Amino acid sequence: MNPFRLAASELRRLTASRMARLGVIALALIPTLYAGLYLYANHDPYAALSQVPAAVASDDRGATLDGGERLDAGSSVADKLVDSKSFAWHKVSSAEALAGVYDGTYSFAVVIPESFSADLAATSDFTPRKAEVILETNDANNYMTTMMGNTVIKEVRASVASQVSETAADRLLVGFTEIHDELGKAVDGADQLRSGLASADDGAATAQQGAQSLASGLHQLSTGAAKLDDGLGQAVSGADRLHTGASSLASGLGTLQSRTASLPAQTARLADGAAQVAAGNKRIAVIGDRVAGISTDLRAKVGAERDPLIAQLRAAGLDDAQIALVQQRLDRVDSLVVQADGKVQQASSDLDRLATGAGQVATGARALADATPALTGGIRDAADGARQLRDGSASLESGLRALDAGAGQLRSGADSAASGGDSLAGGIGQLKAGLDKLASGATELHSELAKGRDSVPNPTDAQRTAVAKTIGDPVTVQSDSLASAGTYGAGLAPFFVSLALWIGAYVLFLLVRPLSTRALATSQRSVRTALGGWLAPVAIGLVQSIVLFGIVALALDLPVANPLLVVLFVGFVSLTFVAILHALAARLGAVGKFLGLVFMVVQLVSAGGTFPWQTLPAPLQAVHHVVPMTYAIDGLRRLMYGADLAPVLLDLGVLAGFLVAALTVSTIAARRFRVWTPERIKPELSL
Repeated sequence: MNPFRLAASELRRLTASRMARLGVIALALIPTLYAGLYLYANHDPYAALSQVPAAVASDDRGATLDGGERLDAGSSVADKLVDSKSFAWHKVSSAEALAGVYDGTYSFAVVIPESFSADLAATSDFTPRKAEVILETNDANNYMTTMMGNTVIKEVRASVASQVSETAADRLLVGFTEIHDELGKAVDGADQLRSGLASADDGAATAQQGAQSLASGLHQLSTGAAKLDDGLGQAVSGADRLHTGASSLASGLGTLQSRTASLPAQTARLADGAAQVAAGNKRIAVIGDRVAGISTDLRAKVGAERDPLIAQLRAAGLDDAQIALVQQRLDRVDSLVVQADGKVQQASSDLDRLATGAGQVATGARALADATPALTGGIRDAADGARQLRDGSASLESGLRALDAGAGQLRSGADSAASGGDSLAGGIGQLKAGLDKLASGATELHSELAKGRDSVPNPTDAQRTAVAKTIGDPVTVQSDSLASAGTYGAGLAPFFVSLALWIGAYVLFLLVRPLSTRALATSQRSVRTALGGWLAPVAIGLVQSIVLFGIVALALDLPVANPLLVVLFVGFVSLTFVAILHALAARLGAVGKFLGLVFMVVQLVSAGGTFPWQTLPAPLQAVHHVVPMTYAIDGLRRLMYGADLAPVLLDLGVLAGFLVAALTVSTIAARRFRVWTPERIKPELSL
């Protein structure tokens, strides 16, 4: 009898009655019920989180920033949580939130303390304090909600950190803008300073030239003042001689006047003394000519020295009032000199005529007697003029002496002024050199300030907002999955499909006999007996696989990238799992079935169906690599999600190894059980 006939015989036995057929149908549906119901219940639980009740309470009092802006971060966080609809958020008071978590009204609560905004704003005063958000949970409600609450808190923390970073970055960029503007003002000021110093330098150059010209002029003034002082000294000496001569003339004319006063009475004696008078008149005429010459020279000198003296006094720095006073005195002196000169010239002419007529006195005594009144009057006038000349020359001498003293002071002042002009020219030269350095420094300052201004960012409002947002949230996560499950249920499907196939294979041997008793009693080859015992449950296992795939792919609408390959792979996994459990049941009987249950538990915790296998303890990591469910899960993941299919060949190879090994064990068991023992006839434990 071949294995297929053995399998068909076993299937006929299993379907011999109505209840038996219902039992086979139930066995075929067990994997579907297990995996289908679980995956249906957990198809996409995250999409239903909005139905989970949660509370948010904000006791935040807010805070005022340095710039006057109002910060109400607590209310903002609470509103964002409510608007997010990530859970069924209820905005309540903190007392209501805590009471609700305690009695199970809310799964968890987020409480924002009253100092939340104030703590966030403390960073602007360089007294940073971490703002606190309180997560209130109650594992008696559900442990998973605690994990979800922690996830929410992390999102709140990231959101607040992003907002605070964005605000801080915005204020920092505003500070950059203000610094740039202030540096711009500094650059403009440096440019004005540079221009001003350049103008000052030009002015200093002009002032230096003017100071040099002034120093040269002051030296000329000093030389002119010296000449004026010397000339006035000579003028004083001449005025002194003029005064002395005028005094002698006045004295002589006075004497002549006194002598001629009795001339009418002495006319009689005139003839006798005519010769003496003629001689005296001649001498007087000579003196009169001298006095007239001196008076003429004095008048000429006084007139000639007037304009140079005024010019030198004006150049010496005398103001108009002082010049006017000097001119007034000079006018007076000039008038007196002119009057005196006129009278002296007149007197000299009269004396000449007197001398001429004195010779005629002797011959015309009578005519002299007749002319005596006129003669005495002329002598009187000459005496008066001589006295006026004497007095005027005294005033002239006094004025010239005062001018000489002033000229000395002018000379000393001009010397001091010349020395000061030299010092001024030197100081202005030093000033120009300093201004040159200042101008150079101002140019360098302007250049460096311009560089500093250009190196400071000056973003626009739009740029500042964009940069602040980027700094506040600098990382954008772009998810790109090489193979995506899509939902939570799809992610667990490979694990639960594999586990369902194992459970389906396990329950098969509650009804199916691993080895045909009839075949064992005959001379049937052991391998045929083993294959016949394996093929019958394989047929039911394949039905389990097809029904399970239909429910997963069609009814639950889980994504399957390679449907045909998944069907074939699931069928092969079922073949392998049936072979393993068949070998355990055939070789060990009831103990083998129990070990199949234990082996399922071991694979459940070590196959890596939920968390990555690297998170397992070290002993279970070693087990992970040697259990068949590991490779069943891996192959289903790659086939369902559309990943690289090359590792599926390894998974098939490992499963094929388990299949061959299991069939080998079943064959050995078939050979061994050809011998009947009391333990087989009446076993101590039967399942």
